[in-house]
Amino acid sequence: MLKPRKNKFVLGVTGNIACGKSTVAGMFKTKDCLVIDADRLGHDLVFIGTGVYRKIIKSFGRGILKSDNSIDRLKLSAIVFTNREALAKFNGIVHPELIRQIKRLIRNSNKRIIILDAALIVEAGLIKIIDKLVIVTAKRKQQILRSQKSLGLTKKQVILRMKSQISQKAKSRFADFIIDNSSQISKTQKQVSKIRRTLARLTRKDFSA
Repeated sequence: MLKPRKNKFVLGVTGNIACGKSTVAGMFKTKDCLVIDADRLGHDLVFIGTGVYRKIIKSFGRGILKSDNSIDRLKLSAIVFTNREALAKFNGIVHPELIRQIKRLIRNSNKRIIILDAALIVEAGLIKIIDKLVIVTAKRKQQILRSQKSLGLTKKQVILRMKSQISQKAKSRFADFIIDNSSQISKTQKQVSKIRRTLARLTRKDFSA
């Protein structure tokens, strides 16, 4: 794996829609830690006037804009999650810049532990810049129910998004650790605590909260 850094340990935390990867990533946060939220970075990339924003408009047209010229995420999602070519085009615009931003944050950070919270670590090739990978999983029924509640999506919309991602089974082949987040949060926390102890032993870095 690519290691363009010294004395830093990068832990990737990923999972498919509504598996709770960000919740789990937060559980790994330490006193000497930087958490990189790839979803938030992605949102920042499409602000009005950015290069990524202009490329998206050029590719998908002004019909995806709101009255204030910001991108209507619901309209854009309706396009990219129903058409594989459109999704590939969108990812081709966003991913290169997102990866550059993530690498820059890792390179410039003075923290010894970096938590990369990103949905597409495997899909975008970010696995090359991490040291260990945690995959967060959940039962299909839980994914659908959580997505409907938190994102306001229909069951059909959730399933379309699930189909756009690598399956949990396939993604888990890349995992160093797997966390089942289908049940109570206390059970998830126990799994995280066990992995933290293992990481502290393997890396000789402080994974205490």
